[in-house]
Amino acid sequence: KELNEKLKELDVDLITTVRKNMKSKAMSAFDRAMLSKRYIIETINDQLKNISQIEHSRHRSETSFMLNLISGIVAYCLKKQKPCIKLSADVFGMMPD
Repeated sequence: KELNEKLKELDVDLITTVRKNMKSKAMSAFDRAMLSKRYIIETINDQLKNISQIEHSRHRSETSFMLNLISGIVAYCLKKQKPCIKLSADVFGMMPD
């Protein structure tokens, strides 16, 4: 609850699954879809950190940090097979034309 309140002050919504000892709360269709796709999001984060090597704690300058970050993202984008999230328009509350 504490973390959720701090994030609310920053206009950030914390989305988590409801456990047995928690009260259920209303969740939008988009939030529910993103929560169900969390494993893909976590896989992408892992690949960016480990395969593209963007996690590095001791950069000597801001330029070095940005160069490392951008090169890792470019390397990930050029990767042939990568996980993706397939969403339909109805998840966003829109009907296809």
